[in-house]
Amino acid sequence: MASVVPKVPVRFDKVQKYFGAVKVLEEFDLDVAPGEFLVLLGASGSGKTTALRILSGLETATGGRVLIGDRDVTHILPKYRDISMVFQSYALYPHKTVAENIGFPLKVRKIPQAEAEVAVRDAAAQVQIEQLLDRYPRQLSGGQRQRVALARAMVRRPSVFLMDEPLSNLDAKLRGHMRAELKHMQATLGTTTIYVTHDQIEAMTLAHRVAILEKGVLQQLDTPAKIYNDPANLFVAQFIGSPPMNVVHGSLEGSDFKTGGSTVKVGVAGRVAKGILGVRPEDCSVVAPAKGHIKGTIYTTELIGDHTLVTVETERDKLTVKASKEFNGKQGDAIGVLMPKDHLFVFDAETGQRIR
Repeated sequence: MASVVPKVPVRFDKVQKYFGAVKVLEEFDLDVAPGEFLVLLGASGSGKTTALRILSGLETATGGRVLIGDRDVTHILPKYRDISMVFQSYALYPHKTVAENIGFPLKVRKIPQAEAEVAVRDAAAQVQIEQLLDRYPRQLSGGQRQRVALARAMVRRPSVFLMDEPLSNLDAKLRGHMRAELKHMQATLGTTTIYVTHDQIEAMTLAHRVAILEKGVLQQLDTPAKIYNDPANLFVAQFIGSPPMNVVHGSLEGSDFKTGGSTVKVGVAGRVAKGILGVRPEDCSVVAPAKGHIKGTIYTTELIGDHTLVTVETERDKLTVKASKEFNGKQGDAIGVLMPKDHLFVFDAETGQRIR
């Protein structure tokens, strides 16, 4: 099956979308490589689902073009775009068996029954539900229903898979399992896949590249590792990471970041009256007050299992630090936070732009 699946590029060329006076997408440019697993990531209202619906043909672009392969599909009906879409809701036919649900797209296309049966079994095997083909949706768990929806999308062997938050209805344990299944399936099939989510963990674990949107504007497009380690701006820096990046308010004077009577040496130089120092929880550490770059008190501690999250309250901010699971500090204790220079980011608080 994997060997005959086409690999095609997808392109958004200056795509715009307005709903009345409301601008949802603004000059959206994006090139998706053949066979790539690309995630559109953003909060509610960022424009990610609108972009997916424009690509699928369920929404019409106000301006710009959409290309699948070398075809301009901007004004082509959805059924002629050679795509398959998986939604947040499973949208299964309750009166049809699993096999009938999976095979429905082939029935519509009048594929011979013997050929369709082989394709259904093949698609079911890809998502490991071949033993459920005679059951009805009401007899399935949420994860099994989602696999049926995936198999139904796969059976057509489309040029492009479009997925709109397909795992959001599942519990946390099953979401983790299905992420692994999805990643394995896409790597096996090699089909160009565009996946929409608000969940940064899904984006980081699934994607070859992540496109982060905010208010209809592309903020950064890169690999998960690059986005995490080299965020383009404050929005991206805070959106990616769990727990999110710490922010410390202060000012930049040369290569000194000053905050609440403390001075932290940083790897950039400039003058910013209202600045933000960013550092990830795992890149700083709790130490004795005299040894820390910033001093504060323990606000709370949370034992996660393999580590302890320590929230430190300073004069102006609260910082989260990943400490060892053996950490035994108590609420109210004086504490210092050590911040290695190589892991610090500085942003302009007014524009959100990173100082480089």
